[in-house]
Amino acid sequence: MAEKEVLGASIHEDLESRGSSFSIIDPIAERRLVRKCDIRVVPLLFLLYVLAYLDRINIGNAKIEGMPKQLKMKGNDYNVALLVFFVPYILLEVPSNLILKNLDPPKWLSGMMFICGILAMCMGFVKTKQQLIAVRILLGLFESGYYPGCLYLMSMYYKRDELLKRYTAFYCSTHIAGAFGGLLAFGFADLRGKGGLSAWEWIFVGEGLITIVVAIVAFFFIAPWPQDAKWLTAEEKELVVRRNEEGVRAAKMNRMSLRIFGRVARDWKIWCGVGMYMGVCTTGYSQSFFVPTFLSEFGYSPSEAQLHTIPLFAISLLLSLFIAWLSDRQKHRYGFIIFGILVSTIGYSTLLNQEHLSRSVKYMALFFLLSGAYTVLPITMCWMNNSLGGHYKRGAGMAFQIGFGNIGGIIGSNIYQSKESPRYRTGFAAGLGMLWFCGFCATILFFGLRRENRKRDQGLRDDRLKLPKEEQEVLGDDHPHFRYIL
Repeated sequence: MAEKEVLGASIHEDLESRGSSFSIIDPIAERRLVRKCDIRVVPLLFLLYVLAYLDRINIGNAKIEGMPKQLKMKGNDYNVALLVFFVPYILLEVPSNLILKNLDPPKWLSGMMFICGILAMCMGFVKTKQQLIAVRILLGLFESGYYPGCLYLMSMYYKRDELLKRYTAFYCSTHIAGAFGGLLAFGFADLRGKGGLSAWEWIFVGEGLITIVVAIVAFFFIAPWPQDAKWLTAEEKELVVRRNEEGVRAAKMNRMSLRIFGRVARDWKIWCGVGMYMGVCTTGYSQSFFVPTFLSEFGYSPSEAQLHTIPLFAISLLLSLFIAWLSDRQKHRYGFIIFGILVSTIGYSTLLNQEHLSRSVKYMALFFLLSGAYTVLPITMCWMNNSLGGHYKRGAGMAFQIGFGNIGGIIGSNIYQSKESPRYRTGFAAGLGMLWFCGFCATILFFGLRRENRKRDQGLRDDRLKLPKEEQEVLGDDHPHFRYIL
């Protein structure tokens, strides 16, 4: 760890010593570096999160294969099994990202996934609903640091206006998990009776085993911090730092104290980010957990329902990638969030008035609902990252957003009650309301950031440049030279 800090410090000191004469970046070297990072950083994190998310949501596939009946689950027992995952998940995300700053990402991230694979397999051997709930709590505990850790790690390799495409590519792992999960569930369910396991038990055991194997392999290939990457030359490591700090070099926060942490926790932007993520997360999780149930109640058999999830998530993936490309190209976030909310609103409105609609129309409504929400999710996270300056603030802020924002997972776990089947009016209405709460928080963030940029352009924040040097070094995005992406 000491060697890593010395190397990182030496790169920064070297940059300072060269001054403005070293400010021009060779575009050919930059493109080569970005290609190398795209190959070495994102794909493996993507694959592991496919499996992590799959182990989290495959309970929805297991449900329609007879799990509730075999475990004697009644009433809201299924909802309880969903929500208990989020309690440790929410509480531990911030500490996890602060710890990660001082750890080796390959060991930390692959280790968590290895344990999660074991726990996923354990769900296939539970005999009571109480055992299922206990394993879900442990799954939330050990998975809490993976998602924010991956986003934190990626943010150290890319510039702010490059991140959304990579975040969306990473987040599309949830689309793949939703689509591929249905296919895997269809395949594993066909093993019913083999080895004394039922269809739903095979779903947990088979998918958990895949996670374990991939986590072991990933240990050797997950990207470390840039200054530790053996696949980067010294010049490329230096270039990563320069690119990452381009335009925001003064926006540092590379040490942490209780006072600085308190300032981070009081930042209004972070709580807008929490509200955005919580609002859209309610839809994201609830649909992942309940889409197989909706399809089953539309009249599809369990096998047909598993397969019909695939097109839903595939279309969502394509739209998300296109919107991410467009958003990065325009260097704009807010308008695309509102667009996604409007698309999802069409789906919600249709399902709130589904009494006399055909199965095909209701299925089409799910396309709108999922596509809009899954387009918004990565933008809310990337916009938050774009709005934070400094190593620690970025890590802590993203963990705050994802951790507390996952309260939306608790909400999404409880809004679809079995007693309201098959209309689920409360669930669809609550999901729509939370989605527009996301839009409300995004609107506050947009106008707040625009106002702050104008103040800085007018020199109204330059008084902060008179602060002692040690104070200026921990201003993060409060530094007057920092500008926000809208």
